[in-house]
Amino acid sequence: MKNSAIKTTADADASLISNPFTLPSGHIIKNRLLKSAMSEALGTMDNHVTSDLVRLYDRWASGGTGLLITGNVMVDRRALGEPNNVAIEDEQDMDLLTAWAHAGKQHNTQLWVQLNHPGKQVPRGLNRDSVAPSPIPFKKKMQRFFATPRELDSAEIVEIIERFGRAAEIVKKAGFSGVQIHGAHGYLVSQFLSPHHNQRSDNWGGSAEHRRRFVLDVYRRMRTSVGDAFPIGIKLNSADFQRGGLTEDESIQTIQQLAEEGIDLVEVSGGTYEAPVMSGRKIAESTRSREAYFLNFAKLVRQQVDVPLAVTGGFRTADVMNKALSDGDLDLVGIARPLAVDPDYSNKILHGQDPGVKIQPITTGIKAVDKVALMEVVWYTRQLKRMSKGKNPRPNESGLTSFIKAMISNQYRTSKTRKLRA
Repeated sequence: MKNSAIKTTADADASLISNPFTLPSGHIIKNRLLKSAMSEALGTMDNHVTSDLVRLYDRWASGGTGLLITGNVMVDRRALGEPNNVAIEDEQDMDLLTAWAHAGKQHNTQLWVQLNHPGKQVPRGLNRDSVAPSPIPFKKKMQRFFATPRELDSAEIVEIIERFGRAAEIVKKAGFSGVQIHGAHGYLVSQFLSPHHNQRSDNWGGSAEHRRRFVLDVYRRMRTSVGDAFPIGIKLNSADFQRGGLTEDESIQTIQQLAEEGIDLVEVSGGTYEAPVMSGRKIAESTRSREAYFLNFAKLVRQQVDVPLAVTGGFRTADVMNKALSDGDLDLVGIARPLAVDPDYSNKILHGQDPGVKIQPITTGIKAVDKVALMEVVWYTRQLKRMSKGKNPRPNESGLTSFIKAMISNQYRTSKTRKLRA
């Protein structure tokens, strides 16, 4: 269908987004819509799985999306990205993990677990300390939120790699369809890849080859744990969009090496908390109006690497999704925030309905908060919590009201998390 006329939204039920996609491993995704990871923060205070996650993914599995990817499941309870993250270190949550997997795989839906380590991207006071490839502080305006990290030693790096492998093994045993490495948005894998955050002089840093060693070793350890037939994907930045950070050329080189190793799917995104491009805040208006934020980068990848591609960021209408698929720029269309506002968004897109979802930057009127885009996580997490309780999202909830409530809750939960570890 390349270069053919693109169907209108009214014809979306017969369009490319409805077509199944087969991964190299043979696993079939029922359509081309992917729910990108959003941090749910629905675990217990001591980071175990809850029935809230089962209810949330039961609802999303009914919403029509072909592939659901969970958000921010940590591989170490000592290294959380936020309070109430789920952490997978052992099999003690196996019953609820199995229930979660079952709920999210209903209606022939694929459910993958995103595994993550936050590195230094940790709110002050949550963990005993924050760690990173190098002890590089955040930019000055963010230092009130994030502490300067401690540099990891080689033994700690190897232990983290082992944790990724063990978590992937448990995920497979619980019955999930696949697993995704979070290598984007400024978390630990992303930090290792970045020449700004990784200024080591040993075999884990320095040259681009050495900076890629961590993500390649994580992938290899996970592949050893789950075998060749179990899908492993990665979410990867096109670039960090900050001076001295990961460039598009280096990102493509990383994708090339992962493809050679056998990665099943690469999801393209971009930015970090210091440069939150993924939220749409620093995207040019011309790019925002054409919806797909990182499509030009995907075109570059397509020219050089043969690997299944998903692009997340800005997609809103069936016409634009179909055009990108028809042009061969990607295989799966990633969507996130619309599904936090309307869990039936995918069904509406697939059946030619106007979802009526308007996604705008969430603002509080507090400059220090709005500049770092904190509400692009906090506000949407609140909507996921409502759905996990069987309620509907509140698409018109005030950013300021949400911020105040979230900060009160976050202070309590951070304090309680620290006490549990004392």
